[in-house]
Amino acid sequence: MVNFRIISKIIGSLLFIEGFFMAWCVALSFYHHEDDCYAFVLSMLLTFGSGFFFLYLGRNSENILSRRDAYVVVTAAWVVFSFYGMFPFLLHGCIPSVTDAFFESTSGFTTTGATILDNVEVLPHGILFWRSLMQWIGGLGIVFFTIAILPSLVGGSVKVFAAEATGPIKAKMHPRLSTTAKWIWSIYLLLTVACGLSFLCAGMNWFEALNYSMTTTATGGFAIHNESTEFFHSPTIDYISIIFQFLSGINFTLLYVSTIKLKPKSLFTNSEFKLYISIVLGATLWIMYLLISRMGYDLEHAFRSSLFQVVSFMTTTGMFNEDAGTWPHITWVILGVVMYMGACAGSTSGGFKCIRGVMLLKVVRNNFRQILHPNAVLPVKVNGQNIPQSKLIALFAFFTLTIMMVIVTATIMIVAGIDNTNAITIALSCVSNVGPTLGTQIGPVMSWSILPDFIKWILCLLMLMGRLEIMTVLVLFTRSFWKEN
Repeated sequence: MVNFRIISKIIGSLLFIEGFFMAWCVALSFYHHEDDCYAFVLSMLLTFGSGFFFLYLGRNSENILSRRDAYVVVTAAWVVFSFYGMFPFLLHGCIPSVTDAFFESTSGFTTTGATILDNVEVLPHGILFWRSLMQWIGGLGIVFFTIAILPSLVGGSVKVFAAEATGPIKAKMHPRLSTTAKWIWSIYLLLTVACGLSFLCAGMNWFEALNYSMTTTATGGFAIHNESTEFFHSPTIDYISIIFQFLSGINFTLLYVSTIKLKPKSLFTNSEFKLYISIVLGATLWIMYLLISRMGYDLEHAFRSSLFQVVSFMTTTGMFNEDAGTWPHITWVILGVVMYMGACAGSTSGGFKCIRGVMLLKVVRNNFRQILHPNAVLPVKVNGQNIPQSKLIALFAFFTLTIMMVIVTATIMIVAGIDNTNAITIALSCVSNVGPTLGTQIGPVMSWSILPDFIKWILCLLMLMGRLEIMTVLVLFTRSFWKEN
């Protein structure tokens, strides 16, 4: 059966980590003498108190996790983090509704970036920083972060990694998973610092650079201005955003090998990266042509706008430097496709992932070859690695489930009065953890505040399932999972 003691112990420790991050917001609020300090102090005390309670429940537990425990602890960790993450919003009063506060918190931690706030610029510094920090924490995974800093806490860390990591192939750069986690988090931190310094040099102040660097490298998209990066009207900031969004969409293990190990060739021989950059270039050129021919954009403006939106949608960041809702509708289709595809596995982005796209293309190619050579044995190989049949079955199961979830959720929203385009792109946006949507009721630069409360709860579940790639959550609802054997 499920070992609730070890799960409680891990949840308690994770709450201490969340409380520690809240303490940063307390310090920032105190520094600026703003009215959110009291809300963060109360939230921090509530989080620490709950952490003590869960640790007490998990006292004297064995530090060994089964595979079943790993799936429970990963799902529970994300729900608990989102639950306690909403208290600063509620206690401060900027989001008085529990539904809206939980939606904002879930959107933050899952790096979806959808918001119910119509005017973020009136919020105090601490609340704005907490929104960015939530995305930065959730970028590589809450439990994965724990493996990096407290490897001894998670006895079955390999099982936990398998439950939380994105993509069908889990790459390791070191025999010890905790060392791998440290290297990946070091690259993540390095990208964040480099992005922040670049923004600072481009004209942002330190607070703007800090927030935008966290949400850019986490591919989350929360902004501290209503107009996102469009607020700055700076081509330099646009190009910096594009570069760091694109880098954050690359498999971090591949980034480690190509930069730290000084093997840049490995980047351009990798099948997933080649598909990633091909889609970005192809979609950018197509949209660029449409903007020039139909909307009269000049060459540089068309290139920058189309590249920014394509990279933002494909890496599931969701930032914007223009309102893509005013573009020709064919561009919505292109952006919808790249939104669903997502960037690389093992990155901070969401979506279907390019590695699955590579596998799918190879399966289709093999089927054509099988017609011509019925007796041929045609294995599916990605980067020289044989993909077992079980992975291919899981690939099609994942593809089918995501499509079904989008259809079911979109149908519910259409019945609730949401227009067709918005319903489909909202569902697609949540399951891919993107954030912006396309349509007439809610555009890519608008908040989601007008959605009915029951729709928001459905979307919270969809965001969580999208971040944990569906199976980790759905398996908890099967009868066989809870059987003793």
